[in-house]
Amino acid sequence: MFKLCPCGSLKEFSICCHPLISGQTIASTALELMKSRYSAYVSHDVEYLVATWHPDFRSPDLAESITHSFEHTQWLGLNIVATAEHGNESYVEFVAKYLDTQSQQQHSLHERSHFIKLHGSWYYTSGIKPQVGRNDLCPCGSMKKYKKCCGK
Repeated sequence: MFKLCPCGSLKEFSICCHPLISGQTIASTALELMKSRYSAYVSHDVEYLVATWHPDFRSPDLAESITHSFEHTQWLGLNIVATAEHGNESYVEFVAKYLDTQSQQQHSLHERSHFIKLHGSWYYTSGIKPQVGRNDLCPCGSMKKYKKCCGK
């Protein structure tokens, strides 16, 4: 029996994100890194998340901050909205749904992540939350207006 990868690829975890997370291979694109980082959040792999964060953008308490984020978060799914790659710089816009296990409320994290390729490896640097208009389609992929979906 196999386990599907949390990144949503519909591939087996052992042949999708696990080789990246376990260090057997490196991401060839920022999108691959983004998906593997999502899978690492799902599996609570702090070491991989810190290792794939660009060294110049790591805070001293990064590992502790990531570990703390695991406490009441159950990740439910990842939707890639858009990607853009320009040489050694790339952006991946995504929506990740999660459950706050303390309040039992579902939420969405919508982010445009920035990645830099350094010495042949992709690294996450930062992310911004894109502005979505109330009448725009919700970025979660529901095909509903934002104000009737995640913007409530």
